[in-house]
This record gives sequence, C-alpha cells and structure tokens, in this order.
Amino acid sequence: MDIPKPKSIESSFAKGMTGLKNRFLRTRKVADALKIHPSPNPNGRKVLILSASAGTGHVRAAEALEKVFRQQPDVGEVRNIDALRFTNRLFRDFYSKLYIQLVQRAPTILGIVYNSTDEPWKTDRMRLMLDRLNTGPLERFIGRFKPDITVCTHFLPAEIISYLISKGKLNARLSIVVTDLDVHAMWLCRTFDRYFVALEESKVHLQVLGLPGDNITVSGIPIDPAFGQLENRDDLRRQAGFDTDRPLFLISGGALGVSPAAGVLDALARLRHPAQAVVICGRNTEMQAGMEQQARAIEAAHPGLTIRVLGYTDEMHKWMQMSDLFIGKPGGLTTAESLASGLPMVIVAPIPGQEERNSDHLLEKGIALKCNEFTTLAYKIDGLLDHPEQMAAMREKALAYGRPNAAATIVDTLLNQPADEAAQVEPLKAMPAAVP
Repeated sequence: MDIPKPKSIESSFAKGMTGLKNRFLRTRKVADALKIHPSPNPNGRKVLILSASAGTGHVRAAEALEKVFRQQPDVGEVRNIDALRFTNRLFRDFYSKLYIQLVQRAPTILGIVYNSTDEPWKTDRMRLMLDRLNTGPLERFIGRFKPDITVCTHFLPAEIISYLISKGKLNARLSIVVTDLDVHAMWLCRTFDRYFVALEESKVHLQVLGLPGDNITVSGIPIDPAFGQLENRDDLRRQAGFDTDRPLFLISGGALGVSPAAGVLDALARLRHPAQAVVICGRNTEMQAGMEQQARAIEAAHPGLTIRVLGYTDEMHKWMQMSDLFIGKPGGLTTAESLASGLPMVIVAPIPGQEERNSDHLLEKGIALKCNEFTTLAYKIDGLLDHPEQMAAMREKALAYGRPNAAATIVDTLLNQPADEAAQVEPLKAMPAAVP
C-alpha cells in the first residue's frame, strides 16, 4: 500500500528546488554579463554604463544613454549593467527591496532618512567601505573590461569607480549622471571627470561644496530620444481614439506598487467639465484589472468622463504629448519626460525626499500644481480648465525647462568635449548642510 507523502513536505521540497533553480539561473546570468566579448569595432572607445535597480529611474536613464552611445560610429563596445546584480543577496535586498518596502509601507521614515543623510561628505567613507565589501565581482569585471568612458546613473557604482580611480587601480573617465532635480549628498564623489545635472541651481550647489564648475554640465536628466520627436497633439489623439475637444489626463499607475491612481479616478468623477483619462499601469496586471473594474463603474455613473486603462507601453512619449495634464508622482525620469513633452503636472502623493524636492522645483517654476487631498483634486483641475490661458502658460514653461536631448548632450560631451583632467575634491572643514 502506497503511503502518500505529506503535502507540506512536497511543498517545501518544491519551493527549495525552485529557489535552487532560480539561484543557479541568476548565477549564470551574472556570469554571462561579466564575460568580455570581442568588440565589433576594436578601435572604438569602450563605454561602461552602470546603474542600480533601486527604483526604476536609474535604469531608464541608463537605457536612454545606451541607445545614444550605440548610434555613435567611434564607439566600439557598450555595456549597460545593473551593479546590484553582482552583489550578494543580503546587500542586493538592502539596496533594492528595502527601498521599495519603505516606499510602500513607511514613506515617512524614508523621508527622514533622506533628509538626515543629506550632509555633504559626512558618510561617504563609511558607505564606500560597506559597498566595497559587497561588490568584488563588479570591481574585477571593471578591471578586465577597462572602459574608456564610465557613466554612472546611481551613486553606488559611482562611489566604487571614484575610489578605484583615486587609488590608481582603474584608468577611466568617470561621469556621474544625477537622476533627480536636486543633488543629494550620496551622489558626491571625491574623484570624477564630470557631473551631469538637471538644473543650473544644482550646479551652483555642487560648486559651493567645492566641485569645479568646469567639470559640471547642466544637461538635464537623460530620457529616451523618442521624447525629442514632437508630433501634432490632435493627430495623436485621433489615432488613439480620443476626442480632440475634451481635455485628456494622463495618470501614472506607479512603478513601485505605490499608486494614487485609484484615488485620482474617484476624484475625477467629481469634475464639472467633461473629460477623458488614460491610466498607465505598466506590468502590474493586478493593478490593471482593479483599475479597469473601477473605471467601468465610474463611467457608468458619469457619462461625461471616459477612462481607458492600459498596461505596459513603449509609447509613453506619445501619451504624454497628446495629454493636457499629468496626474501623479514626480519621479525624476517622469518629471524630465513631462517637461520634454510640454506636459503640466498635478502632483499627488510625492514620495518624501527626492520627489518632494522635485515638486518644489516644479511648483516654483509654475509648471505644476500640488494636491494634498483627493477631496480637492477635482476642484483644482476644474479651476485650471476654467482658465485655459493658465494651462497654456504652464505648457510653455514646461517646454522651456524641458531637455529632450539630454542623453545626446551627455554623450556628445563625453566623446567630443572631455574634461581637461579629473577633479580631485578636498571637502571643506565646515560644509553647509541642507535646509531643515
């Protein structure tokens, strides 16, 4: 007589085998990524782009730069690598998963940490020591690859590269691309060739901290080159099946599982003006299903409001160009894309820290409104729709501050306008701190 195995044992065994398989596949992916392959253009310059998957903006900025670098005839090999893939699991979870969990469950704590660590040169040596304990494979890869140009869109790999250059262990030009409007203290490195920042104000900030202005370029945040190709808004709407005589709102579902979209849709149901909206949910199929159900219920009760819910799209540039307002969170890349598209923003539920600071800049420049309560969102939007001249002014200001060709500016600067020499920064004894 066969005695069946306890279900719990089978389940535990299956989970263990799945985990073992996943670790094996991850190890193989890392090994493949670390291989040095012959370059199709052996005389071309070798470019290494390093990001970190803590949030999505750093990776998207790296992808934009990769696209432009690959179009250059004098570039040989381009490698775009997530630095966290080559660290141990504990360190990877600390940098990536902990950040996402704080965003989802304790954003207030995240804001406190962000502001308390924004003291120039206070924690950089301690952080570097911790980083180097966990990034040995990455250091060895860089030593073998020997890049001519190294671009970092996250501060973790920037710290490591800066250290290796300062110790004479790596001969490369380090460029650091800041992916928010402000420059947090964690982005500061003592040895570098060039910083690329979003605003002139950010350049001034770095200069006051002792970084030479000749090595700082105000480029904007790199975004996909497609955002530089402006199309007719009415034509785009007709192609997408939207009315040209009703305002269209673009609502972001949020990339980290934290989304104000449900509250936004409920608020839009209270609008006085007829309108239409599109919700972008990305690859979050659970969120998309919930949004679709909510949208149908709202449309049934409010015939003047049309809502379309989408999943992942690679045509965000078109959705932004055809929209009248972006409603959502002002992440660095989202902000840069909106500005390049001439898209005014209604800021809702910004993440404490970098998104709040992005909000400050947008509000100061008259490009955005901020809504602190969903109860007043429809009131604020109706107020804008009552004054189309204000909407038009916000759009003009967004276009004026937008830098759709930021990626091309960065690549051109690195290939054709190299810094005379690497900067060596000696921090002042008394450094100005962030305003509390």
